[in-house]
This record gives sequence, structure tokens and C-alpha cells, in this order.
Amino acid sequence: MTIPNILTLLRIALIPVLIALLFLDGVQTRWWAFGLFSVLAFTDYLDGYLARKLDQQSELGALLDPIADKVLIAALIVALVGTSDIARWDIAGAILILCREFLVSGLREFLGQRNLPLPVTTLAKWKTTVQLVAIGWFIAPALTVPGQAFTTSAIWWFATALTLTTGYDYVTSATDQIRQQNQDS
Repeated sequence: MTIPNILTLLRIALIPVLIALLFLDGVQTRWWAFGLFSVLAFTDYLDGYLARKLDQQSELGALLDPIADKVLIAALIVALVGTSDIARWDIAGAILILCREFLVSGLREFLGQRNLPLPVTTLAKWKTTVQLVAIGWFIAPALTVPGQAFTTSAIWWFATALTLTTGYDYVTSATDQIRQQNQDS
């Protein structure tokens, strides 16, 4: 057990607490949810940084980190739809994001059976960051910021566009790898 892996497992373990906070009433509770969310989002960066800095990269970490990201994002999307924080047209973005996450997970599993890698791209790391920022805007209690609803929705749709772009990139990469493997066979 390395420090980065402990942080990743802690992130997964605290997801139910965060979701429970989202369903409790009160502005103060919502701020607690936002605070916990911020800590969990920061550990997404911190575990990778520490793994590199402390030379503690591991196969377990490479497996767990993207799973933790996907579980956090998916659980929050479902919860925020359930609390009506994500509503109306923004729900379409939620569906697109969730579909892409399942598609890429399936691609990784399929390619893994063929011993073909599907490494995380830099753009996909940015995609996760933008998704987390957008979700943070949905979680934050109503601030007295003019245009907050528009800003939140704009960030959300930017995250959705990045999500679809990286999904397309992964499908293209997987198709090329499978085609190459079939030609080599």
C-alpha cells in the first residue's frame, strides 16, 4: 500500500459521505459537501503527483485511479440529477458524459483482453479536471454571482464537449490498434 493508493482508496470510500451530504437540507450542509468534494477532487491530482514524486507508481494505482475518477464523477452526476441541481437540458450533458465513461471503460476491457493498451491522454486528464470544476459549480450553494446559472451550464457543456472529443479519440485509437493487430496476424 503506497500513499497515492491510500489517497485513491480514501477518495472512493468518502464518495457515499459526499452523496449523503448532497441530499441533506441546508446551505451549511451544502458547503460541507462542497468542501469534501474539493478535497476529493484535489486528491485526484495529489495521488498522481505523489506517485511520480515518491516513485510510487504501481499497477494497482494505474487501475484504481481512473476507476475512482469514474465512480466519483458518475455518482455525483446521478446525485445532482436526483437533487435537481443538474436539470433541464444539462441532463442531456449528464447522459452523454455517463455514456462516454461506460464506452471507454468497455474499450479498455476489450483492448486489455487483446493485450492492447489504451493509455490516458493529456486531453482526457483535462477533461476530468473540467468535469470536476463543472460539478463543483453545481454543488456550491447558490452564490450571489450574476449569471451563475449560465456560467455553470457553459462550463458543463464545455466539459461535455471535451468528454465527447476524448471519447472519439479513444474510439479512433482503439480502432487503429485493432486494425493494426489484425494486419499483423
